[in-house]
Amino acid sequence: MRKLLLKLCAAALVAGSAAATNVQAADLHVMTSGGFTAAYNVLGPEFASKTGNTLETALGPSMGQSPQAIPNRLERGEPADAVIMVGYALDDLIRKGKIIPASRVELADSRIGMVVREGAAKPDIGSIEGLRQTLLHAKSIAYSDSASGVYIERELFEKLGIEDQVKSKAKMIPRIPVASVVADGEYEIGFQQVSELLPVKGATFAGKIPEPVQSITRYAAGIPVGAQHPKEAKALLDYLASPGAQLEVKSTGLDTVSDH
Repeated sequence: MRKLLLKLCAAALVAGSAAATNVQAADLHVMTSGGFTAAYNVLGPEFASKTGNTLETALGPSMGQSPQAIPNRLERGEPADAVIMVGYALDDLIRKGKIIPASRVELADSRIGMVVREGAAKPDIGSIEGLRQTLLHAKSIAYSDSASGVYIERELFEKLGIEDQVKSKAKMIPRIPVASVVADGEYEIGFQQVSELLPVKGATFAGKIPEPVQSITRYAAGIPVGAQHPKEAKALLDYLASPGAQLEVKSTGLDTVSDH
């Protein structure tokens, strides 16, 4: 009887070891663009702690010519289980067959804001005229090479009727946070999505641009075709989009998607 019990215990240990081997944590490769990064930096580790999965993260803009841009990373064949980026740029990748269409989830909305160097006076940009005068009187203007900067360069200056007056002193800043070139004194004022401005030390947030001329960028996420861990990636994206994550999302300067 004793020998039988020992054999049963040994068999149970072997079975348990086999089951443990089969339930291995996944090493997820995630690509994320700047606007959602602050929220991801909080929520990602929470997900990893809850699930035992690990996250390998690559940062890059949602568009543009830089090697770090997410579409360019995917084109080079860099591994990715999930991408987090501007919604319309994600849609473009879906059309090109790079992202599984049904995997798309809505994450957050982002508005454009302005910063000045720490210690400088904060201009009042709460009205359209206040914003116009601030831009006209600024010695230099910086804006991003992603969605917000494209809008500023191609639409906002024209809407305000000041395109000719400001084009010589306004510049698109590739890759790095716009607030960083304001913090170091290279530019007087800078514009980018609020969630990308707030984390930068040495710059002071002056406010969002007025709603009538605001551009709202939707952040979304999806799973690339050929992802190694699609099931775990879906769990991550569901977690980032969950109602329980929205307080963290809003604390970083993003706005909750209305249909959450």
